[in-house]
Amino acid sequence: MPKSKRDKKISLTQTRKKGLDFKQNLVEEIRKCIDLYARVFVFSSQHIKTNKLKEIRNEWNHSRFFLGKNKVMALALGRTPEEEIQENLHKVSQRLVGQCGLLFTNASKDEVMEYFENRRYPVQPHAGDVASETVELKKGLLPQFSHAIEPHLRKLGMPTRLERGVPELMQDFIVCEEGRQLIPAQASILKLLGKEMAYFQLQMEWCWNRLDGKFECLQDVNGKENEDEKDEELKEEEEDDEEEE
Repeated sequence: MPKSKRDKKISLTQTRKKGLDFKQNLVEEIRKCIDLYARVFVFSSQHIKTNKLKEIRNEWNHSRFFLGKNKVMALALGRTPEEEIQENLHKVSQRLVGQCGLLFTNASKDEVMEYFENRRYPVQPHAGDVASETVELKKGLLPQFSHAIEPHLRKLGMPTRLERGVPELMQDFIVCEEGRQLIPAQASILKLLGKEMAYFQLQMEWCWNRLDGKFECLQDVNGKENEDEKDEELKEEEEDDEEEE
């Protein structure tokens, strides 16, 4: 009787930050989920807002989320066709890059897409984000700031001074321009102003179906096409060529 790929021992000795037991348990949990749920979604995540993520987890307590630990998740699924424990799971592993995670669920693809497309929460931007609007401060007093923060404002590049205990902007100052990438100082000023220019959202990008092993693209991710559709088109072209011959 051939040995199951699930029984293959996986070496997790490359990284020890959270201990081998933790990583081995994660591998086992993910492999259990593969049998329990009909679909696996790969999602990207930025600007994670802990309280909103907790709300989503509670609303989707019938499903399982795994975030981070990309290398361990990839090991659990199988990184190559030879390692994968079910057909096309290695393609899921290949998409585990950057800030991303896995959603295991029995909900339909339409249910998942509709829910997560409507869950977009504004958050304060970080350095590297693109400004969604131009923010300009006019010359004059800045009563929203305390006197104690005035030296910090100067350190961030704002032309300020104290005027009777109130920070004063000595000339008009452009904090950021729409469409330009934010540098750390700009992001810090926007945070002090309470400006929300970024969003927290779990964007579903890929889906794997356990019933037929189909793996498909859900978004225009870096210009990639749906791999299964592309394969079908190639097959149809080959069949047409054969008929012409």
